[in-house]
Amino acid sequence: MFLKKKISLIILLFFVYSCADYQIERRTKDEEKQYYSSSGFALVYEDTLYINKDINKKINNEKMETMHSFLKVNTPIKIINPTNSKFIITKISKKAKYPKIFNLVISSKISSDLDLDADNPYIEFFEIKKNKTFVAKEGQIFEEEKQVAEKAPVDEIKMDDLSEDQTVTKKVINRKTNFTLIISDFYYEDSAVNLLNELSKKTKINNIYIKKINSNKYRLLVGPFKNFSSLKNAYISLNNLGFEDLNVYKD
Repeated sequence: MFLKKKISLIILLFFVYSCADYQIERRTKDEEKQYYSSSGFALVYEDTLYINKDINKKINNEKMETMHSFLKVNTPIKIINPTNSKFIITKISKKAKYPKIFNLVISSKISSDLDLDADNPYIEFFEIKKNKTFVAKEGQIFEEEKQVAEKAPVDEIKMDDLSEDQTVTKKVINRKTNFTLIISDFYYEDSAVNLLNELSKKTKINNIYIKKINSNKYRLLVGPFKNFSSLKNAYISLNNLGFEDLNVYKD
């Protein structure tokens, strides 16, 4: 009897100690939080966008202000121009509604500070952690990254001319990018033609056309556009007619 109790006690202790090894690890708030990041084209604010009801709120173009569709006001963010590595650290000023093709609304000041291409204002931005050692300040640029940005290539190649023993700078010719806006695909060509005619009447878009993909697929497109800026107006016009989540094809 004593032996059975002793064996039972050993088994019980083994079970308790075995369970003690399995502990639930609780995550901190920072570990649980998923920080938002995005890349795409920025919408540089203009008063005409508000007047035409393309966006529903205003910002001050002379200040470092931004608007996003769902990030909370005062959310600290870092905005980067990947072309020249310039960046700024600021915060979300307002929540607003704007065409979905854009990933952020920014003021003219931000666009100027980042030296964004007015025709193709491509940016990367992400939400940053806010703590005691990293405080988001308007226009803050870390010295190390600033030096990297200053040393970044700017589409130039330096070549040594051995005959004259001097440096010659040659510009790199970048291949031009064309953008095409995909409106919709249709099973019947007549359906695509009917929508093309309706859109031609209701908008000022004059470069809508139909492309035959196969015998059962006809694609209605707008373009080509030489830059994103020219595509923007066509997208907004279609967006105002109820067309959302339009795809952009780049070649």
